[in-house]
Amino acid sequence: MAGTGLPLALSLGDPAGIGPEIAVAARASGRITQPFFAIGDGRALGESAVPIADPAETAQAWQYGVPVLERPCPAPIVPGHPDTANAHAVIDWIETAVGLVHAGKALALVTNPIAKKVLYDGAGFSHPGHTEFLGALAGGVQPVMMIAGPNLRVVPVTIHIPLTEVPRALTVDLIVETARITAEGLRRDFAIPAPRLAIAGLNPHAGEGGAMGREEIETITPAVERLCALGLDVTGPLPADTMFHVEARRGYDVALTMYHDQGLVPVKALDFDEGVNVTLGLPFVRTSPDHGTAFAIAGQAKARSDSLIAALNMAARMGAARAGQAPALV
Repeated sequence: MAGTGLPLALSLGDPAGIGPEIAVAARASGRITQPFFAIGDGRALGESAVPIADPAETAQAWQYGVPVLERPCPAPIVPGHPDTANAHAVIDWIETAVGLVHAGKALALVTNPIAKKVLYDGAGFSHPGHTEFLGALAGGVQPVMMIAGPNLRVVPVTIHIPLTEVPRALTVDLIVETARITAEGLRRDFAIPAPRLAIAGLNPHAGEGGAMGREEIETITPAVERLCALGLDVTGPLPADTMFHVEARRGYDVALTMYHDQGLVPVKALDFDEGVNVTLGLPFVRTSPDHGTAFAIAGQAKARSDSLIAALNMAARMGAARAGQAPALV
């Protein structure tokens, strides 16, 4: 394990979910490449919590347990039973973590899962999810969500919206900007100098020449042409049902899909335990395990920490890469 350099900041997520227990398991696994400190209520970490006053104390505290900057919840923490009274605390943990990364006290941000409805009901949370909230905290930038696993990377162009709204939400500008940010992120944070992007169609058979929809003709193809004119290596629109087999995946570095499940179903089928949610387009590195709060198994010693371990190690690699080079802009 790397014992030098800045630590990673981990916001604990909903304390009634599996976030705290997988944080404990990740630290105990011996597979973490860079120490992290948690931001949250140490009660959720049990005997593994080692209170610290400053992130600079992380390396020393690491040998004893999970270093934690204490930010207590107002209500009791009961695994599997989220409490809206703790919603403001969960939001504060995220904001605090972002502030520490901005201040240069942490190398990167890793976020454990939140329950959006709890935040909606308890704190009037106004964002569709973590990704959009972090974009707002970064000054209103457009964030891009990428799910990255050992076998596949996917970027959904539209994310947390109803399926019925996808055709109206898709625009040439949205596809172009999403692809541009994605290519920049792969160059800057993943050391891929000339990223290859595969763009999915929206309709079955990529519209089959307009027989099954015109979005490919009127929106997706013009976006692909514009991206090629920018010098990016882009192919599409491609039929989504033939994009994800082994041979097809060898032809690209990332797949851009038109809606959430079109991309997340294949990546979770291939890399469920090791998938990482990466936010591209931010002025800091952010990753997250690619699963939810799992209230149904919280506190039962059933949760696996593999995705969090992958997220922590990916954040360490991305943070080190970003610290060592200037961003490469499209």
